[in-house]
Amino acid sequence: MYFPTLTSAIILAFALVAKSSPTAESPVSYQTIQEFNEWLANTDADVTFVGEPIDKAHGITLGSRSALNTRVTYCSTRSGNICGGTCTVYTGGATCLSAPGTSCLSATNNVAFCDRGGCGGSCNNFANCGTRLDGGFCATPGTASINVGNF
Repeated sequence: MYFPTLTSAIILAFALVAKSSPTAESPVSYQTIQEFNEWLANTDADVTFVGEPIDKAHGITLGSRSALNTRVTYCSTRSGNICGGTCTVYTGGATCLSAPGTSCLSATNNVAFCDRGGCGGSCNNFANCGTRLDGGFCATPGTASINVGNF
């Protein structure tokens, strides 16, 4: 009499545990030069370039330090899964970028985005992006600065 009820309860408990167990999140995908070029060719964003010069035809950083450079694209507007609006593209080495009003970003290496200026306050790594967007972008509402470095 109690056996079917107990068996059902055990099966239900296992099912609930299996359903509530977190699944492994897919690893972050840093934006490639090809993805950047595709985004640049198709965006209607107002784009400003800062930092090291890039060969716009190939998206390649010019200069002998290009292997050490990180490209970060950060924008003011997120619309659904699209990042755009007014965007800045930084190409260069370790620095703290002032980025008030940033809503989303992408990077070719890991960077930290922070809710205060001067790369202070609460910071999160791009590698741990909570809300991924199209084209290798990450939603980063409330970002005020971006720490570009060797993470």
